[in-house]
Amino acid sequence: MADAATKTWVKVAREADIQKNQPHYVVLNNRGVALYRTAGTVYATDDTCSHAAASLCEGNYHGYVVTCPRHGGQFDIRTGRAVKMPAIAPIEVFPVRVDGGDVFLSPDDL
Repeated sequence: MADAATKTWVKVAREADIQKNQPHYVVLNNRGVALYRTAGTVYATDDTCSHAAASLCEGNYHGYVVTCPRHGGQFDIRTGRAVKMPAIAPIEVFPVRVDGGDVFLSPDDL
């Protein structure tokens, strides 16, 4: 992983594209990433549920919790921590940069 000063950032979306209570799917480095916008901040997690390999972008989120559409497991989008069974393993979270309404992720973090 590169240090903060040498990271490469890639535009993956516009902040306005990320709808309330609906994760936004993007791909970077051939990896699916779910973007969320809540309380004025954009968050990014792995798109795949750690319990059942379902796409979290097919679920929904409220506040800071995303719900897997397959079995209802839930995760905190800020930390990746599983907060409701049957999910017990965390999902990965990624740093996000927002500049001028554009949302950036670093391929160095994926």
